[in-house]
Amino acid sequence: MNKLTKLVKDWVPTLLIAIVLSLLVRSYVAEAMRVPTESMDPTIQVGDRVIVEKMLWATSLKHGDIVVFHPPIAGETKLFVKRLIGLPGDIVQIKDGALYRNGAKVDETYLAVKMDYSFGPVTVPKDHYFFLGDNRNISYDAHLWDTPFVAKDKLIGKVVLEIPLHKLRD
Repeated sequence: MNKLTKLVKDWVPTLLIAIVLSLLVRSYVAEAMRVPTESMDPTIQVGDRVIVEKMLWATSLKHGDIVVFHPPIAGETKLFVKRLIGLPGDIVQIKDGALYRNGAKVDETYLAVKMDYSFGPVTVPKDHYFFLGDNRNISYDAHLWDTPFVAKDKLIGKVVLEIPLHKLRD
């Protein structure tokens, strides 16, 4: 057996296993994604990267989580990245520049600018969620969609790590 044949025989199975494992991890466990818009500014800025954990069956979502999902917008193919504001059964309202959940004002320290619109109140249906961007006044999010709720089966994963590449550019 010549050297090339031995090299191929030794390395091809290892490379194939590595490729298959990589595809499985990216499809079902975690994936790096780039944020293309200002809707999550100042938390996540344009061009920053996030690591999205896709094993939602193994974790529970909570208010304030940042989630990647398919929006309830006909014909939209891009994924959205927004903050989870309402869980199933929550009553969500925006009034006087503030968010209210189940009648209580929510302290949103991550917002840079007060909201300049009103919305709701709406009740989040079973197996659905309500999302808003952190840059509320320019974010194309639930307060502007015809259907403001995202079905559970449209969720991709939860952001577990933010990589602020904008700081490298500054």
